[in-house]
Amino acid sequence: MNLLFAIDDNVVDQLLTTLYSIEENTPDVPLSVYVIQKSKLKQTDKIIEFCKTTHVVYYPIIIGNELFKDAPTTDRYPATIYYRLLAHKYLPEDLDRILYLDVDILVINSLLPLYKLDFDNNLYAAASHSALANDVTDSINKLRLGNYEAESYYNSGVLLMNLPLIREQVHAKDIFDYIEENKMALLLPDQDILNGLYGHQFKQIPDEIYNYDARMSTLYQALGAGVWNLDWVIEHTVVLHFCGRDKPWKSEYRGRYSGLYKHYAHKTRKILKK
Repeated sequence: MNLLFAIDDNVVDQLLTTLYSIEENTPDVPLSVYVIQKSKLKQTDKIIEFCKTTHVVYYPIIIGNELFKDAPTTDRYPATIYYRLLAHKYLPEDLDRILYLDVDILVINSLLPLYKLDFDNNLYAAASHSALANDVTDSINKLRLGNYEAESYYNSGVLLMNLPLIREQVHAKDIFDYIEENKMALLLPDQDILNGLYGHQFKQIPDEIYNYDARMSTLYQALGAGVWNLDWVIEHTVVLHFCGRDKPWKSEYRGRYSGLYKHYAHKTRKILKK
């Protein structure tokens, strides 16, 4: 299974927690983990040490000079988030698919059904959180980004990539031009770019399974007519995504799944101490 991350040294521990949760819940599946980084991570030795005790093979991808120097960036959305947009330029040519994941994620059931998904000739597969908002939000995003053919607005934190088709159709110039033309409208830059340029070429996957927004458990229960309760999530949900500013590794975090995250983080630390 090919996995893709784009990080800096500030979230290495979170990366390892995510990887541990994947290995625990997708057992006996070797993991090839490609990590895009501007320069060699200072905590590379920690990553290598973790991989020695797991079924993870680590492939660092050093980007070097910033390709997106003109793209809008903030403290919350650093330049590293743009790397996934052109990841296909740096990945091995023989890869036909890869699953990009944010590091504020826990995997609590097998990833294999998602990873083996049929793309149906789409560039990407991802989930939308539109049902947690409303149809008006979808309409506003289509107007804001100028893509009226897209079925929805997709969250790019869990992104299955159809690499052969992406190599054919996703080009740096198109991305740079779109940024220049729409930079005042971009709120979540790389996610907006993916939706604005390619939103009509996404296969939609269910967010309650593959991109469960951990902030919204009450809304999910309502949408699921009470069926999507805690027991259902533990049994069926694959990806718990801790969206937003409030993160489960922070001591003040009090979300519903804080204990679960802390459990996986603790188990990850134990591996590193062996």
